[in-house]
Amino acid sequence: MKKTKYDFRKAFTLIELLIVIVILGGLAAVVAPGLMDAADEAKRDTVCLKMNDLKKRFDMFKLDNGVYPDTEEGFEALLSNPDAEKYPNYRTQPYLRELPKDAWKTPFVYINKTDDIEIISYGSDRKEGGDGGNKDILLSECSQ
Repeated sequence: MKKTKYDFRKAFTLIELLIVIVILGGLAAVVAPGLMDAADEAKRDTVCLKMNDLKKRFDMFKLDNGVYPDTEEGFEALLSNPDAEKYPNYRTQPYLRELPKDAWKTPFVYINKTDDIEIISYGSDRKEGGDGGNKDILLSECSQ
C-alpha cells in the first residue's frame, strides 16, 4: 500500500496515553484536596444552621415554660414533656419530631448553662476535641 502525505495515524501510542494519564493524575492531585475541603466546610455550615434552628426550638420551650430543660433532659425534652409538674405550660405538640443528628449522623450534645445553652457537634471524627476538620463545632462559635 502506497503512503501519501495525507495519511493519518488511527490510534494513540502507548507513550501518548501515559502522558495523558500522568497529566490527569497531576490535575486530580491538585484539585481533589480543594474539593474535599469545600465539602467539609459545607457540612460544618450545615451543622451551624441546624444548631441555630435547634436553639430557636429551645427558646420556644423557654418562652412557654420559663426555663431551658436541664442538661439531663436534653433534646428529649423537645420530643415530650419530661415532667408535667415542672413544665405545666408544655405545648400539646412537641417542639421536635425526632432526635437531631449532625451531618455525620452523630447526635448533638446539649448543655444547659442556666441562662443560656450550648449545642455541640463532635465533627467529622465523632469524638470530643480535635483539630482542623475534626474540631468540635459549638453553637456559640457559629456565626448567627
